Amino acid sequence: MIGRRVTHRMADGVRVPGTWRHAFIRNGDYFLTDLFIYADGLVDCWGLVTLDEFEQKLRSGWVATELPEGARASGHDLAGWTFHEPRTWLTPEVMLAEVRDTIDQLNGRPDSTDRCLAAVDAFLADRTEERRAEVRAAYHAIPRTQRIYALGDMDHRDEPLKVLVAGPGGHTEEWPDDPVTQEEYDEAIAFLEDRARWIAERPSRVPADGPATPHAPAVHVPHVYPLKPSEARTKLSLRTDFPAPVDIDGVTYPSAAHAYWALSTADPAVRTAITNADTAAAAARLAAEAPQHDGWEHARAAVMHRLLRAKYAQHPDLADFLLSTADATLVYADADSAFWGDDAGRGRNWVGRLLELIRSELHAQRAGLG
Repeated sequence: MIGRRVTHRMADGVRVPGTWRHAFIRNGDYFLTDLFIYADGLVDCWGLVTLDEFEQKLRSGWVATELPEGARASGHDLAGWTFHEPRTWLTPEVMLAEVRDTIDQLNGRPDSTDRCLAAVDAFLADRTEERRAEVRAAYHAIPRTQRIYALGDMDHRDEPLKVLVAGPGGHTEEWPDDPVTQEEYDEAIAFLEDRARWIAERPSRVPADGPATPHAPAVHVPHVYPLKPSEARTKLSLRTDFPAPVDIDGVTYPSAAHAYWALSTADPAVRTAITNADTAAAAARLAAEAPQHDGWEHARAAVMHRLLRAKYAQHPDLADFLLSTADATLVYADADSAFWGDDAGRGRNWVGRLLELIRSELHAQRAGLG
């Protein structure tokens, strides 16, 4: 039920995670609104209530699950209409069960579907009628609206569970006149066995083109000043202002940062001054006082990529160190720019991302792939 609908509220300075779903509130007429559910068990249905109070709101019809023919309804500032042949799949019991499940999910606890699947696993390990009865009880505890998603397979829906619950000779709700055959039961068991085996093997599977997340611990590249050439082959060498000369178009700059700031302006005199600046910080100050190239903000990432590529092409020892970071996420600190730096998770970390790209390019070159 949570899906991607993520919200929160603040309580005593603490962030309480939550989610929401659509619902009708009956206050005279019917109003389409959002029902907010929070991890601490409170529900906002035009006012925060406890779960017990929410159940009372359901039973009283304040949170409506019955939509009578001819009733007037509206969505605030959206539209108004009258119900004609309305259909709803909800009952107070089903909605309450969905909300309980959602609170479990928000807290990382097993919900009714998880408990049912755990009962299935227990049955597969010990195939007794007692275990199958536990599966039946757990399956019926899943809100009716959510059972179809229990196996996570919309092709099979929850048919294997229904067949397991009914057993050979039993009846499913969809086919009350047709008893489950032994063949159908065996097929359902085989499906559930295959599913359990696939889940057990899933942690060891690696996508065909490699893992989605890095194996190596993240590397934090701190903002340190001043930098000295003797600090080569440390993570400080990953900084753009590290004093590693870079030759661009026949001009040698003291660092990639010097080159970046020089290229940001079209004024030849300022470019020369930036190139000769004692530090990258001084180069940045000079660039800040000069007119930028038109469209610089749109081109700057490509320029930085070119400069960093040149830096590591021209300094093999620094390239070796960059490669030594394996597949680590490179978190670049920049006190002056949330574009280039990570900014405690709030920035865009473009230098870190470009360094990871160049590292991949270096791996490709050494493997003869690029």
